Amino acid sequence: MSNVIINRVQEFLKRFPPFYFLDERSLTVVASAVEVRYHGRGEYLFRRGEPAQQFFFVLKEGQVHLLAQDGMSTKVAEVCDEGDVFGVLALLGKRPYILDALAIEDSLVYAVPVAVFEKILQENSRVALFFAAGFASGQLVVRKDLSQSQKARTAFQDISKDNGLMIFTGQSDWRFSKEVLTCPSGLAIQNAARLMAERGVGSIVVVNESHHPLGIITDKDLRNKVVAQGLSMATPVEKLMSSPVLTKSQDAGFSDLYLSMIKNRLHHLIITQDGTDSSPVCGILSDHDILLSQGNSPAVLIHALMNTWDIQEMAKIRDQAEKLLKYYLENEVSMDFVASVITEVNDTIIQRSVQLAVEKHAVGYSEFADLKFCFLSLGSEGREEQLLRTDLDNAIVYEDVADSDAEKAQAFMQLIGQEVIESLMACGFRACPAEMMANNPQWCQPVSAWKKYFSDWILSPNQKALLNATIFFDFRPVYGETSLATALSSHIYQEIADRSIFLNFLAKNALTNPPPLGFFKNFLVEKSGEQKDKFDIKLRAMMPLADIARLLVLSHRVVGINNTFKRFEKLAELEPNYVELMQESGKAYEILMRMRAIEGLNTQTDGRYIDPGSLGKLQRQLLKNAFAPIDELQKIVQVRYQLDFFKG
Repeated sequence: MSNVIINRVQEFLKRFPPFYFLDERSLTVVASAVEVRYHGRGEYLFRRGEPAQQFFFVLKEGQVHLLAQDGMSTKVAEVCDEGDVFGVLALLGKRPYILDALAIEDSLVYAVPVAVFEKILQENSRVALFFAAGFASGQLVVRKDLSQSQKARTAFQDISKDNGLMIFTGQSDWRFSKEVLTCPSGLAIQNAARLMAERGVGSIVVVNESHHPLGIITDKDLRNKVVAQGLSMATPVEKLMSSPVLTKSQDAGFSDLYLSMIKNRLHHLIITQDGTDSSPVCGILSDHDILLSQGNSPAVLIHALMNTWDIQEMAKIRDQAEKLLKYYLENEVSMDFVASVITEVNDTIIQRSVQLAVEKHAVGYSEFADLKFCFLSLGSEGREEQLLRTDLDNAIVYEDVADSDAEKAQAFMQLIGQEVIESLMACGFRACPAEMMANNPQWCQPVSAWKKYFSDWILSPNQKALLNATIFFDFRPVYGETSLATALSSHIYQEIADRSIFLNFLAKNALTNPPPLGFFKNFLVEKSGEQKDKFDIKLRAMMPLADIARLLVLSHRVVGINNTFKRFEKLAELEPNYVELMQESGKAYEILMRMRAIEGLNTQTDGRYIDPGSLGKLQRQLLKNAFAPIDELQKIVQVRYQLDFFKG
């Protein structure tokens, strides 16, 4: 490449990130190694499934679309414009491309060799963090603006509103209910309704003596025809049923069945052995079954959870959420979005579990039917960061009652706590080894007792009190009377205001975790035991960031933001002198969350311990660069809280 061309490439690249972070020498090295490629309109730069090339790409002129496969159709995932960097994520993961790159018009592309850029990633932390931030936020194209948080926050709301249904072609892609509730003609509506209630289903099929379908009654019929019109409950079912019924064969394809339901405005479709109403009923397909068939949609998972009271069914849905998590991580979806989805799934399971527990135990404690209480998630789940089904940390706070009722009220609340924990464990979550759970009497208390706990921890901040504070100060209301949680938050801030020295103790505690890297910039690994030679990503990297974020939001009296990377996002607003550091810290935490979740899914563990030797070169560099903000944050805390002179 002549010097003229090198100079032109260099002048172009330095206008765009991450190249404008490079010094003149490094930029010249990159520009000298660049390959200038021409791609005509309609030509593919790379295809989904192909091995990653040894280059990433910068668009010089023209337009390139990144295309994703959406069922049988193709959609545009990203539009690349001048200066955009793409084709990076596949190289970071050392795996095939997940998208097609198509030149929409005649285009010039600069192909940058990864081999040349790897050295720059090692030497230039700003460049490495820039790519790492893009990796953490799930970007397909690296642009100047890395802030995807607002887009990620609205994405879950948008997808939750999506009521479009995918059509599958294979029999294995869908399922219908084979246990169909039926009744004979002549049965009174009241008895039919009772059968539906006992089975917890929304329909009953009226059949003849040969089990052939005569008609169907749904819960909608009961509301609109019986309740609204005052129809006698003694009326026989054949007077209420919808007839004739539409039937289909159990061998029919999903598309045929679903389209039949749409065309005929049906919520239920009866399946018979030969597809006619002159053969026995063998199944029924409902809206709910259709939704469950689309297990790769978060909206579907939430809908399914909201429509079941069966713990085993909840466990299956949570397993589906794990598959969804794996898909999201493999496709580098924004961590903000991923955390929102998984938190919503976890919260819904908790909410349903609490409702089931109350219904089960309220009979024996009718005098406490109106007792106000709130189920709290603590620790990582309280921070909306529990992607894997790791240890449970939760508690119950309930309103104060008369002394004469105190013992029985707590017994009732403990039964609720025990039932919920059992349900969550049935859904794959693990019990907390330290028993910081709602079934422990110590953490199932009236609001006055909780206030005393928090006051004691703040007024007498010994090591155990500080440990409790780091877990319990991240509480988040998941079900029940949120005003109880709000009262606790107000109490905490009032106590801290009256004893600001507590923040110094909390600051000192936040610096107790050892640094991630040793003197020679190697990962500090476990020296002995089962995890020997492995890196503890939770203790050495995630906890320092989470502890400092908590400390700083407490010092700013920020209420209602528990999530660590959202805390740093808020701190970037509150501390203008440290905007870049706070933003980098938030991105670093997202990277660590992603890596821990991937490790956990790959090894079927909680992902806490990672073998540094299993990481690729770029992964190691990404991880090391994610550590960069920790040291700077710790120095700020050291000075701000005068820890060199603090002997507490």
